[in-house]
Amino acid sequence: MNDLHGVLVVDKPPGPTSHDVVDRVRRALSTRRAGHTGTLDPFASGVLPVCVGKATRLARFLGGGEKAYRATIRLGFATTTDDLRGQALGPARPVDVGREAVERACRRLTGTLRQVPPAYSARRVAGRRLYELARRGVEVEREAAEVVVHSFTVVRVEGEHVEAEVTCSPGTYVRALARDLGAELGTGGHLTALRRTRTGEFTLDESVDGSSPSPAWALRLRPLGALLLDVPGVTVGPDGAAAVSHGRDLTRRLVLAGFPAGPQERFRVVDESGGLLALAVPRGFGGGAPGLEVEPVLHPEIVLMD
Repeated sequence: MNDLHGVLVVDKPPGPTSHDVVDRVRRALSTRRAGHTGTLDPFASGVLPVCVGKATRLARFLGGGEKAYRATIRLGFATTTDDLRGQALGPARPVDVGREAVERACRRLTGTLRQVPPAYSARRVAGRRLYELARRGVEVEREAAEVVVHSFTVVRVEGEHVEAEVTCSPGTYVRALARDLGAELGTGGHLTALRRTRTGEFTLDESVDGSSPSPAWALRLRPLGALLLDVPGVTVGPDGAAAVSHGRDLTRRLVLAGFPAGPQERFRVVDESGGLLALAVPRGFGGGAPGLEVEPVLHPEIVLMD
């Protein structure tokens, strides 16, 4: 089965690390070439796309889309990790807030924010991961990063427990949102459960159960040609495919359809049957100095052909 190529969307169960899930995929599909597009915390569940075979070359392009989560937040006290795994930062406080107050606080935490990452996180400071420093008892200033919370919607409020749905940009820590919600309400707060329902183009609807590895997972791979469909495409014939396979630039003559009129960030290069051959970047579309005009070309950036 080592000729398998595509993305398997796994519904990660709580408990195993993202790396553990990748190992399950490797064993189930008898392949060594597999890697995820973005880590989920061990206690979290939900969508974890795993790239298999040639799709591993695309991983960095597949993990950058909008994220969606369902979160459970416990008000009353904050913790050292901003979730249920940490130690309480002080005694629990009584919680007497209604749904309207929670919704108002959630609205204040929506939009473009400067978010301070959790002390136990993979963010780097001076070349070291924050969680490495925290485990050694080293306190450092955590620089806030700009994130976008598109929506922070309350689903249910029961006593000190808040269930909410969040859509946000990559790099947003839902744990930090739970912490900041508690701060806004004056109660303290931390995350007790997290389920990712979408990341970029991948959703739970197409996922396999990560707790039940099976060789049949091979049938659920999303093929290369069905990836990155929001990226504009150009179609090539045999001559263009041959050029791409050797890493040579695509001129207008080698492109059957879709050659751009102007520069864009990136293009999918597909064959006449829709198979994804490469990702290419434009060069020379800005023209050149008078008398030194440059022919615009598409330069293969990631080649998926052997």
